[in-house]
Amino acid sequence: MGDPRFNRKTYDTPKHPWEAERIKEEWELKKKYGLKNKREIWKAKSLLRNFRAQARMLQAKLRYGDEQAEKQQRQLFGKLTRLGILNEGNETLDAVLSLGVEDILRRRLQTIVYMKGLARTPKQARQFIVHGHISINGKRVTIPGYLVRKEEEPLIEYHKHSPLADDMHPMRPQVIEANKEEVPEGGE
Repeated sequence: MGDPRFNRKTYDTPKHPWEAERIKEEWELKKKYGLKNKREIWKAKSLLRNFRAQARMLQAKLRYGDEQAEKQQRQLFGKLTRLGILNEGNETLDAVLSLGVEDILRRRLQTIVYMKGLARTPKQARQFIVHGHISINGKRVTIPGYLVRKEEEPLIEYHKHSPLADDMHPMRPQVIEANKEEVPEGGE
């Protein structure tokens, strides 16, 4: 079972380490989402693999009318809906099976901070999170890979004790209220 003081790996590495197509795809995802390394992609793929395996198992059990499988299906849909991975009207096992790794990566705190405009780039979003400048509902979160629940999304903001909470901080993206565009660094 292992020593309880040491965490287990939460991901599986690729079976073939030198596939050019997979390496290129992972490099593009890493660049697009500002990830630190490929291990974060592998974690998202493992999480997705677990959701899809559960959906396949439930599909097989539901063919025989298993009551417990119906309960587990509702729980799976509830979890994926709370995480914002599935939309509320799109709750089918086929929708779970058609999910991709980008659906998981979009729900990371790092990506949502960037998409909300709290940082200029995904890498800057990661830096703000790791340095403790971002909070969810007033609580500081320092894990860029944290999967944000749907109800937590509007509660993401700069931490109240962070220097970035000041609107005039130079590292903070400046937004014009009229047309919601970012102001270039050198001009008006």
